[in-house]
Amino acid sequence: MTRIDFHSSVPNKLAYACRLVRKARASGCNIVLFASDARQMAELDDALWTVSEQDFLPHVIAGDPLAARTPIILVQDAQTEVPHHQVLINLSNQTPDYFARFERLIEVVSADTADAQAGRDRYRHYKQRGYPVTHHPADKAEKE
Repeated sequence: MTRIDFHSSVPNKLAYACRLVRKARASGCNIVLFASDARQMAELDDALWTVSEQDFLPHVIAGDPLAARTPIILVQDAQTEVPHHQVLINLSNQTPDYFARFERLIEVVSADTADAQAGRDRYRHYKQRGYPVTHHPADKAEKE
């Protein structure tokens, strides 16, 4: 069953996601990042290339011929097939259709009112279906 972690009240979702990706890659995980729109996808693509001078976070957009050999996949369409099913990081305000295929789902929710409400709705959705859900407020998660 998919393990679900909610990181809430995140001040900067893209920077936070990059930090999560760096940590997951250090553990040898393959990651899929689900973005909400083309703008967020482009910003995420740029952020992953410039996250740190010491880290290389190889990534491609889903559907790229190198996707199966690339540890980080960016996806915008919930229907897109992806080659990895270890970690899914959701930056959108919707429940990814295929989240149950993953070992772990990380929901990143900002302090924005609309985003926080969508996050609470997703949290209830997962809990009602019996998924184990853990909550990490950003201030606590930042200390870890």
